[in-house]
Amino acid sequence: MAVNVKESEEIGILQSNQVMLQTTHIPGNSYSCSPSTPRTTRVERLLRDRELRKINKVFSLPEVARDFNRDPELFGNDQILSDPENCGLFNEEEFLEGLVGCEKQNGQSSKQRLLVVANRLPVSAVRKGEDSWQLEISVGGLVSALLGVKEFDARWIGWAGVNVPDEIGQKALTKALAEKRCIPVFLDEEIVHQYYNGYCNNILWPLFHYLGLPQEDRLATTRSFQSQFDAYKKANQMFADVVNQHYQEGDVVWCHDYHLMFLPKCLKEYNNKMKVGWFLHTPFPSSEIHRTLPSRSELLRSVLAADLVGFHTYDYARHFVSACTRILGLEGTPEGVEDQGKLTRVAAFPIGIDSDRFIRALELPQVQEDIKELKARFAGRKVMLGVDRLDMIKGIPQKILAFEKFLEENPDWRDKVVLLQIAVPTRTDVPDYQRLTSQVHEIVGRINGRFGTLTAVPLHHLDRSLDFHALCALYAVTDVALVTSLRDGMNLVSYEFVACQASKKGVLILSEFAGAAQSLGAGAVLVNPWNITEVAASIGYALNMLADEREKRHQHNFMHVTTHTSQEWAATFVSELNDTIVEAQLRTSKIPPVLPIKAAVDRYLQSSNRLLILGFNATLTEPGDILGRRGGQIRDMELKLHPELKEPLKKLCDDPNTTIIVLSGSDRSVLDDNFGDYGIWLAAENGMFLRLTTGEWMTTMPESSTMDWVDSVKHVFEYFTERTPRSYFEHRETSLVWNYKYAVKTISDVEFGRLQARDMLQHLWTGPISNASVDVVQGSRSVEVRAVGVTKGAAIDRILGEIVHNKGMKAPIDYVLCIGHFLQKDEDIYTFFEPELPSEKPSLPRAKIPDPGRTYAPKFSNCRSASKAHLRKQRSLSILERRASNFGSVGGWRPIVHDRMSVYEGSSVLDLKGDNYFSCAVARKRSSARYLLGSSDDVVGLLKELAECSTAS
Repeated sequence: MAVNVKESEEIGILQSNQVMLQTTHIPGNSYSCSPSTPRTTRVERLLRDRELRKINKVFSLPEVARDFNRDPELFGNDQILSDPENCGLFNEEEFLEGLVGCEKQNGQSSKQRLLVVANRLPVSAVRKGEDSWQLEISVGGLVSALLGVKEFDARWIGWAGVNVPDEIGQKALTKALAEKRCIPVFLDEEIVHQYYNGYCNNILWPLFHYLGLPQEDRLATTRSFQSQFDAYKKANQMFADVVNQHYQEGDVVWCHDYHLMFLPKCLKEYNNKMKVGWFLHTPFPSSEIHRTLPSRSELLRSVLAADLVGFHTYDYARHFVSACTRILGLEGTPEGVEDQGKLTRVAAFPIGIDSDRFIRALELPQVQEDIKELKARFAGRKVMLGVDRLDMIKGIPQKILAFEKFLEENPDWRDKVVLLQIAVPTRTDVPDYQRLTSQVHEIVGRINGRFGTLTAVPLHHLDRSLDFHALCALYAVTDVALVTSLRDGMNLVSYEFVACQASKKGVLILSEFAGAAQSLGAGAVLVNPWNITEVAASIGYALNMLADEREKRHQHNFMHVTTHTSQEWAATFVSELNDTIVEAQLRTSKIPPVLPIKAAVDRYLQSSNRLLILGFNATLTEPGDILGRRGGQIRDMELKLHPELKEPLKKLCDDPNTTIIVLSGSDRSVLDDNFGDYGIWLAAENGMFLRLTTGEWMTTMPESSTMDWVDSVKHVFEYFTERTPRSYFEHRETSLVWNYKYAVKTISDVEFGRLQARDMLQHLWTGPISNASVDVVQGSRSVEVRAVGVTKGAAIDRILGEIVHNKGMKAPIDYVLCIGHFLQKDEDIYTFFEPELPSEKPSLPRAKIPDPGRTYAPKFSNCRSASKAHLRKQRSLSILERRASNFGSVGGWRPIVHDRMSVYEGSSVLDLKGDNYFSCAVARKRSSARYLLGSSDDVVGLLKELAECSTAS
């Protein structure tokens, strides 16, 4: 992104971080060096960007370009009050000038491009001939917002709202729209019907507003659901295709609303480095509502492909994160949602309005004339105002019923107050909306019949929209504004009312179910619109409110509305999106790269004595569904070797130059059942038990280890197993493991399982293990208590010595491949063989850079010889003890101390070069391993290639 001179100094630190990422990245986690240059925090960078935006506001937009009319289709289900005929007042040249902003200032023409992708373009197109179109700008709140963001060159991508089946018409419309900096997506009538009218308006919109899935003709709806969903995905892919055609490296792509929930995934599949943000302009429902949607998981995962996901309020963001944790089983963090190290940032960005536009409009002669006329018309009466779409979620019936109750209980006010209700018709062809209209008209007629006179009625109801100037005048004369939405994404009518109240300082009665309640709640009178009695009482409170309180409430809301403008909203979102990318790059620099399989295989071929160390669970087993529905809990608990690994393992075991160790946390019986037919070394319970499949089990547990703590811990585990449905615990010989993996398979119990684990840890630390020599290891959904020193890294020291002795190994081990899905506590095995170079500067972070031609010996945390200058270090093997002949006992067996084996030196045969060691974590992105593999299927592919090499050689 090009920057001006003023900005360059401010963002120097940020640029230096980006350069560092490009120049110092070295594949392999063990060789990555953390940047030593201090860098600013995310909050500091965002605050700095905010100050820069204030400075850059010296360039103001043309006033006429701000005076836009709002379009019913544009994002804001609250912003549909304009008269389309008023679009003729709009100056298109100044609109384009506003979009381009200051692009050519100081001779600079390059800016970061912003591709705004929405269902509808901010234009209305009318065909005048075979190759000619008439376009009218119909600007909504989003366009108005982006006009104030001068740091970006905005392009609009969306559907023009018309069907253009012929190529000539498409080319002509594309050319005409290009002059308006718009790019069309052409959707045919069938796609529009299934995608827009069907899935978007009939499924997603009601669900997101807590109306639920369609109730009538449920079976027919279920049958048509799949076709609507397929059309939805197809339409999103068509949007993605157009974006991909016009995308340039460095562009920011901002996707909008529930119409395009699949778009982030489509874009990331095309280009994973694309900067993608997604913003929802409606509420996001609680997870209990969202889980009823048949396509719930697909939509969530598609949105999570974006780098930044934005909502109007914290509640909506919290609901989204909760849905991801409960439905997808992912981890929610304060920053967002994390999936295998990939963090999707989730945050609240309350939208605003262009408040200056409303404030300036009040000074226009036309508006002043309208204000005088309205004051004369309603002289001596308090004016209450409601401005809504005639929609189920707007709570119009509840509002007028509350007004009726107020008149019933306060007869003195019947000729002193008037309610003006502007109800803009929408979806007039839908039966539900037709019934709503009839219901509203019936109530209005009843109220005016009961409390009206020949000369005046208490309720004026208009089924139409008002032009911008008339609306501003109406806002200005209003004493009390009534916003009683049953569910609303934000509702900017409340913002517009506040902006026009500098003189009157009226009272805002606001539904607590509108998103605006979180922003304007302190200055408004909040109500539950379903509680008619409460709303009626609030009307009386507002009408009788003292001037001093009205002043304080107004000032609070006015300050918020004029500060948190739509321009500030857009600039903040794009700024955070850019910063999220920087944070992701910094995190990615610490994530190991994918295993270079070709290099691993080539090194394998070139070596003569190889050691393969393989984990078992999630490494050599078949991958299971994260929600456990494919085979169920019982099947998943029975760990089975991946069926495609049987032949490759046999070939590798038959290779005399290859030694294989299966190192697992599982008990011995599990490994015996799966690997009894292979000539392989088995290391059970994190390496505390060892045997060659042709021999007996031996223990490598240190002689000093005790298991006196087992019984007391077992009682705690039993207690929490009873309290947590579908949880279980395993009693192993060196540890106890409580697993609540399946307690979260019921979707709604993710948080419950974590709370239970937290409660268990408190019980353990304050009781059974407070003075015991144990380690507590927390997995993603498990708690393990094991004796101190029981780790895979500690065990491999002893295991290797026994294998060297048993095989009489003379040739040096010159190749090591270590693969597993290990807990963080056990990842010391990855660093066990890691080459270590003498530190040149102890004060700097350690950076290990392998020399392909140099020979290294493994490092050992407990056996270093500081006096030796050479790198190869001798290690001693801890005592190996043969297991007793009684293998049936689980908890009562203890190592037999008198049957000891000699001490063997395993490191003496190691001749490991830096590039002949491959440590690899499976399905984990946070790891101390050098490399990553996605799943056990990838492990299968790797071992198949190695097996073919063994056969060929």
